[in-house]
Amino acid sequence: MTSSELNLSKDLALLLALSTLWGASYSFIKVGVETIPPVTLIAARTAIAGFLLVIIIRWRGLRLPRDTITWWRFHFQACLNSVIPFTTIAWAQQTTDAALATILNATSPIFAFLLTVLVTRHEAVTGRKLFGVGAGIAGICLIVGVQALAGLGRELGAQLAIVAATVCYAGAAIFGRTFKGLDPLLPAAGSMLCGAVVLIPASLVIDRPWTVAPSMESVLALLALSVFSTALAFVIYFRLVQTLGSVGTTAQAYLRVPFGVAIGVVFLGESLSATAWIGLVCVVVAVAAMTIPARASVLSR
Repeated sequence: MTSSELNLSKDLALLLALSTLWGASYSFIKVGVETIPPVTLIAARTAIAGFLLVIIIRWRGLRLPRDTITWWRFHFQACLNSVIPFTTIAWAQQTTDAALATILNATSPIFAFLLTVLVTRHEAVTGRKLFGVGAGIAGICLIVGVQALAGLGRELGAQLAIVAATVCYAGAAIFGRTFKGLDPLLPAAGSMLCGAVVLIPASLVIDRPWTVAPSMESVLALLALSVFSTALAFVIYFRLVQTLGSVGTTAQAYLRVPFGVAIGVVFLGESLSATAWIGLVCVVVAVAAMTIPARASVLSR
């Protein structure tokens, strides 16, 4: 095996690891919110991950920006990428299975495309992408449609909240383009730290965490979520952007769906309805159509 083939094998292994880490995050959240309130869980997640990313930044010899404008942009990115969606998903997963959360949250490329068409208009409209939008919306309808027909219950509200969080992720992806020129670790760490600044006071007021008695399982899930599915996942992601390129790295968007569903089914004993399984297929096809380039290998730069 040549050195290039060996490096490619390592990168593909890291891509699978990244997909697994982000797919597993929904199961970690599901276990965490069993005894840790959502705001407190996410406050701790952002604080721990931000602290670890700062250590990595120092290790790499980088420095966080010091100007006020950049930090206000970090705050706005934090609202779109962690404060609102992290907390919303954690709240929703009190009643929604990790598998369903994984499927619904994987539709962010679809909403990112819709936002670019309606707002920024920097994304070309193609038949393949329109097909992806249609397949994705069909998948969402198949997943939440049964509950909608049964009436507006808390579970439907939770599923729609996850979809709303996904729209926030799409907005974050678009706004994240404004950080071009900065090392990607800097906005990642900055937004996590800003998210912690917002969420920690909110946790003190809303959840009164000193009154919480978390189980060991929830604490371990929180640590795994913060260390592995957030900090380590970011490190792997930014490494792959440099080696596989941005196009190849987007494969995690649809690879994490089967990984996340499988983890929820195997380790948490969850199950999906027949319509949800069909919705899963629609979402995977949709995200693949939205992210795989039409005339290039997924490993091209």
